[in-house]
Amino acid sequence: MSFEISVDGRTVNVEPGQSVGAAMHAAGIRSWRTTRFGGRPRGLFCGIGVCFDCLVTVNGAREQRACLLEARPGDEVTTS
Repeated sequence: MSFEISVDGRTVNVEPGQSVGAAMHAAGIRSWRTTRFGGRPRGLFCGIGVCFDCLVTVNGAREQRACLLEARPGDEVTTS
């Protein structure tokens, strides 16, 4: 049964077993941070935890790789 998480205050539906990044992508959230130099948008890139482009804060834990972290009901994700 699906559940919800919060991404920057927005409700996102999640299917059991989805990563935070997959849930965000399915909800149309394609980028959520920018590069230090040039301000280019970043989100999911490699999808396997190698590139660190998908870093988010989940429940106060900073620098979590969204592509590897399984979403849990009620997770609060922030991207800034």
